[in-house]
Amino acid sequence: MGKIVVFGAGGRAGGAAVREALRRGHAVTGVVRDPAKAADGMRIVAGDVTDAESVAEHAKGHDAAICAVYDANVEPEIFYAGTSRALVEGLDQAGVGRLVVVGLASILETASGALLMDTPDYPQAYRTFYLGHAAGTAVLRESTTALDWLVLSPAGDFDHTNVDAGSYRVAPADAGSRISYATLATAILDEIDNPTHHRTHIGIETA
Repeated sequence: MGKIVVFGAGGRAGGAAVREALRRGHAVTGVVRDPAKAADGMRIVAGDVTDAESVAEHAKGHDAAICAVYDANVEPEIFYAGTSRALVEGLDQAGVGRLVVVGLASILETASGALLMDTPDYPQAYRTFYLGHAAGTAVLRESTTALDWLVLSPAGDFDHTNVDAGSYRVAPADAGSRISYATLATAILDEIDNPTHHRTHIGIETA
């Protein structure tokens, strides 16, 4: 089995990914701001996902990386763009070739081709947050290293349960679509164990 480093392992999406990785027999290193708040039987370290040297230090020796981070204290565009730059540089230094990032449906295309955040009646109160995620994805798209990245998000939103539905499908953005954290984690680990989508952003929903 492989070795996976999870940035943001203490959050809901990151924690679900940790549990699924451990269930599959992977060795997991969780990188968090406060190690006292993380558990789940993984190796836990304190690190800074916006610092390339910190990323490289904690990712060295791993086969793949997962990123599921959030910081309410930093302006979203600065945080997510900085995170992507640090991941691209740090994972390259560490020799880690696969990265799966938990993304946001708001910046995913709907069936019509419009971004979900630009569709009628879509909530705009958090548009700065949406644009922050977009900035982070743009950095990945513009990267020139060999990093095989994927942004994976709900096609709509989370249903806030820990129940794995057992199956999922790739889908365009749809505000009414839902998926559990556990099912998203299954999709993340499927893309680690058997990568099928490369250097793109996809949405998934319960099948």
